[in-house]
Amino acid sequence: MKLANVTGVGIGRDEHSGADVIVVFVSRKVPPDRLPADDMVPKELDGVPVRVLAIGDVRAQDGPSGEPRGRGGLA
Repeated sequence: MKLANVTGVGIGRDEHSGADVIVVFVSRKVPPDRLPADDMVPKELDGVPVRVLAIGDVRAQDGPSGEPRGRGGLA
């Protein structure tokens, strides 16, 4: 999903209803009036509700050996 601030997408359950949802992870939430229409996360996809979860910036971490992941460390 190539939208502003989107860092990932997953599946989950709504904390209130227990229904299946699509979770869209964003670095930060932006008020709808400050976001271009092309960057709006839809309220549902293929009939499945979408929840937006702000998680901050995502960065790769070092693996157990101290080496950066993807360069000889455990993935």
